[in-house]
Amino acid sequence: MKALRDFLVKALEIFLILAFAALTVDVLWGVFSRYVMGAQTRWTEELAIYLLIWISLLGASLTYEEQGHLGVDYFVGKLHPDAQKLGAIFVELVVLFFAGFGLVYGGWRLVSETLTAGQMTPALGWQKGYLYMAVPISGVFFIIFSIEHLILILSGKKLPADHKNLEGGDV
Repeated sequence: MKALRDFLVKALEIFLILAFAALTVDVLWGVFSRYVMGAQTRWTEELAIYLLIWISLLGASLTYEEQGHLGVDYFVGKLHPDAQKLGAIFVELVVLFFAGFGLVYGGWRLVSETLTAGQMTPALGWQKGYLYMAVPISGVFFIIFSIEHLILILSGKKLPADHKNLEGGDV
């Protein structure tokens, strides 16, 4: 199971690096075409928007996996360890619910309805439904990572407030 998780994380990292590189090239081309060639290439802005959506959603799930998201660790650290554990479990359950219902279910409905409607992007001519796949895909990653966090918390291998395992090393 750990090998599959590590593979998914590595694939996500590589995808995000490539998407960010593509976004950089796209924006640079847009600026070059606008100021050097006199007219911005029509598709560059649209592509940048969709790349930014994918990078934001999938990057958020990767940040969540690495526990780099915003938190109120100062106040949580002042609580009793049992309260910290209950709070961490509650937070993970909220994330699990939001990812399952909001991102996976809601995102899948968004994709399905957009594909059914046949909506196309104006400049690129791509079906918008496929571009919206970032929503349910990121939801699946959030679910995987939230379940992993819950297992670590419940097994006692992770202290919620300081993200240290019981032996004192980083998780």
